[in-house]
Amino acid sequence: MSLVEINANVFKEAFISGANNISNNKEYINELNVFPVPDGDTGTNMTLTIMSAVSEINALKDITIQSLAKAIAGGSLRGARGNSGVILSQIFRGFCKEVQGCTVLTQEDVANGFAHSMETAYKAVMKPKEGTILTVARAMAETAADLLNEYDDIVDYLEEIVKAGDEALSRTPEMLPVLKEAGVVDSGGQGLIEIIKGIVAGLKGTPISLTEQGATQTLARGAGILSDTPGIRPSYVVGSGSEHISTADIKFTYCTEFIVLLDKPVDDAEVDKIKEFLLSIGDSLVCVADDEVIKIHVHTNHPGQAFEKGLEYGQLTRCKIDNMREEHNERVSMSHEVLAEKPTPKAEPVESEEVAEPAEAKKYGFVAVSAGDGLDTIFTEIGVDKIIHGGQTMNPSTDDILSAIKTVNAENIFILPNNKNIIMAANQASEICEDKNILVIPSFSIPQGIAAVLSFSEDMEPEDNKATMTEAFEDVKTGEVTFAIRDTSVDGKEIHKNNIMGISEKGIDVVGTDVQKVTQDLIDGMVDEDSGLISLYYGEDVTPEEADKLKELLEEKYSDLDVDIRFGGQPIYYYILSVE
Repeated sequence: MSLVEINANVFKEAFISGANNISNNKEYINELNVFPVPDGDTGTNMTLTIMSAVSEINALKDITIQSLAKAIAGGSLRGARGNSGVILSQIFRGFCKEVQGCTVLTQEDVANGFAHSMETAYKAVMKPKEGTILTVARAMAETAADLLNEYDDIVDYLEEIVKAGDEALSRTPEMLPVLKEAGVVDSGGQGLIEIIKGIVAGLKGTPISLTEQGATQTLARGAGILSDTPGIRPSYVVGSGSEHISTADIKFTYCTEFIVLLDKPVDDAEVDKIKEFLLSIGDSLVCVADDEVIKIHVHTNHPGQAFEKGLEYGQLTRCKIDNMREEHNERVSMSHEVLAEKPTPKAEPVESEEVAEPAEAKKYGFVAVSAGDGLDTIFTEIGVDKIIHGGQTMNPSTDDILSAIKTVNAENIFILPNNKNIIMAANQASEICEDKNILVIPSFSIPQGIAAVLSFSEDMEPEDNKATMTEAFEDVKTGEVTFAIRDTSVDGKEIHKNNIMGISEKGIDVVGTDVQKVTQDLIDGMVDEDSGLISLYYGEDVTPEEADKLKELLEEKYSDLDVDIRFGGQPIYYYILSVE
């Protein structure tokens, strides 16, 4: 029997099948990454992004094309991780915006959805590059338009679209020399193909189920959840669960969240009135609206009043109230249980501290992504308000960044991604946040982020500060030293598994077998006549003795330069360094 149209229930199951397929194949997609570094990788980021959308659609009670489109677009938008995840969320957003008014999906709807998804994805990238996921999306969109109504069955139609995507994917090495040299196709394009193939399997009545490997959850440390993925160590959340934080500091008891299904669209002025009211009864407000829904998060002592305000505009759904005082006490109790199971270290006497008062509103605040205890301390010392744990080993999501923004009581907040694969998620968070002025400083590395914060001036206006902070790190050369996870060839260099690699902003500069030697050679290639300072942050796999020995060697070799070395505590990377 041919499939002429796709109803909401079939659409839901097919989408989940697509998500399961990329999850099952995420490690294969990770292996396609050109650089053999042990990072979060494309497959992981795309899987986490689409699984965020799956969580949203699984929570729906009323399954319609409209509700599914909203859930997929919103879930992937907030769950987007890394550049590949952000682009994927934009592909979903474009498709869902096109079909959200449909009751069923026809071939024409699918063709329009593909076209809009491709256009939205291209617009999301500052400098679109062919040979990437964008090329695959465009090939499928063009084929969808060319073959419209040539097949009676939507499944047959989609299979031809997938073939076109596969063919475009196979040509990506010819478009990007770096792919050809490594002998791989584009990882993001492969991820998109796996999703669409999984969706087609679902439409055929043979949906893809999660394998044991695919079901493994890879969750960001910044989200405060223990990870059970090999290689990602669990972290315990501190903050609201810390005993020294008194519940008396919680001004508003109830964390209140809900979605308003609008009776009619509201304009910006009306949304501002809603925000004004909610801020009169609470704080920590996030209020995001589009033509059909308003999503609200607010801390208040009167959740009923918040709900009543929402009811003025439509029906309520996804209502949730959490007693933050109660949660705090539970977390303290849990912390006691965890600590009771651990040996108690010998403690040095400390002076008693008074409980800090809640932070007062200020003009400027900072949120930075960091990847180690030592680096966290450095950022805190120079004035960063909130640390998001993440980086190359795990890219925080758009929602992680939004959550961090909510904790900083400032009118203007600077976001320091400190990794080029987090900048797009930071920009996406800045577009969603409406009650604070968010300024993303496009720092590619930890040293650049530190340089940017140090150049900040309280007396300057926000945009002037952004320009100054960005300019400050442009002269900072940065590098990293890590190990290879597989054999490959990059930029003419033969690399073998477990080789030590020195990576600069230009790419893999040095390959060897000794960490200290590779680090020295990397620095040698970065120092020039204008250099005045070498800064190194050593990771968790480097001993203080090894770090001190390297410092001595560098001071002897570069006697006219200052050499500063500090504990960073980052995983994976033996050294993160800069020359300026």
